Amino acid sequence: MPSPALPTPTGLQLCPFQAVRYDPAQAGDLSDVICPPYDDIGPARARSLRARPHHIARLLHATNPQTAAGQLDRWRRRGVLVRDTRSAIYVYQQQRGARLLQRGLIGELRLARGATSPVLPHEGVHPHVVGQRAGSMAALRAQLEPLLLTYRSTESTTAQIVEHVTRRPPVAVARTGGLTHTLWACTAPDEQILISAGLSRCRALIADGHHRHAACLQLSEGEDRSPWQSSLALLIDSTTHPLQLSAIHRVMPGLEADKAAAAAADVAQVRQLPGPRLPEPGELVLAGAGRAWAITDPDPGALREALTGSPPQWHQLAAAVTNHLLLDRAWSVPDLPGAVRHVHDADQAVAAVAEPANGTAVLLPAVTEDTVWDLAGAGVLLPRKTTSFGPKPAAGLVLRVIDAP
Repeated sequence: MPSPALPTPTGLQLCPFQAVRYDPAQAGDLSDVICPPYDDIGPARARSLRARPHHIARLLHATNPQTAAGQLDRWRRRGVLVRDTRSAIYVYQQQRGARLLQRGLIGELRLARGATSPVLPHEGVHPHVVGQRAGSMAALRAQLEPLLLTYRSTESTTAQIVEHVTRRPPVAVARTGGLTHTLWACTAPDEQILISAGLSRCRALIADGHHRHAACLQLSEGEDRSPWQSSLALLIDSTTHPLQLSAIHRVMPGLEADKAAAAAADVAQVRQLPGPRLPEPGELVLAGAGRAWAITDPDPGALREALTGSPPQWHQLAAAVTNHLLLDRAWSVPDLPGAVRHVHDADQAVAAVAEPANGTAVLLPAVTEDTVWDLAGAGVLLPRKTTSFGPKPAAGLVLRVIDAP
């Protein structure tokens, strides 16, 4: 089902720009200097990557934004990072072996506020995280990784141009974790105009980057011509190259599985399963120490009380039931660092609680992209950590750097 079409100028406005990119002659193999997105790297991995001389993690995971800004400036003066000479809309592709995982367009996306914005968030943000992102971006005057957005095209011209561009020699190729990242530059003005025209009739859903999107809006607030009125963005047409949408599971290290199952029975139906498995629609799966239970049919009164003040649509969402009815009400798990781990892979979540002393996991079913679109279009934000869209773009392949005026 296509997303609602919007007329220019309220549709998407993706503009060509001159990206700053690594020069392999100075930086070495690109595969050795790019990395997964900020949120996909833990502290230990980040420290390891920062030890590499020109690795993007030295900027992305810097403890001091001003230090990172100085590093970025030095790399540009030395020619490690170089600005492209021509403005481009970039075609970016991720592939695993012969399987094409993702293909989309990178450019400067014009942002707007409120009902006129063609960019729909689907999750809320934490003000302190927005502040941190804004502080880092302002110090660097740069964006090191693009927002990830998905849209639904109603015409074929843009896809045809993208296909044509990918037949040309790429400007960058890198390999990380079994993935091949390929980048092409679309510099022909006539092709750029056609791409922009096709996108201007669409709106997009934020798949990843809610806090960075909010940080741009915060930085541009009250300014008429702020560079932060635009953002580096990767747009994926889900009609041709749909993103993968999966659930995010919960692991509670301090909660015993047997006690969790007994407490859950006070607010929902609980039945024991032969072993851990993925949840079916309408259920959650509780796992720990090799045992598993299905949780279904929440008590209406308990759920209503747990979700007081929340949108009525949340009553049908597994993440809301998990976060508020189980974690908050039945189990009294505190909202503190380390009390709940969010794990994207169900097998990893089950493995993490294989031993009796390791805690409990809750496996959630994935929501559909149509559900996310419908709720976002109605202005309903999903509960925290409901969705995981992927694959996400690598950090460091394309940078947006704002030079001083």
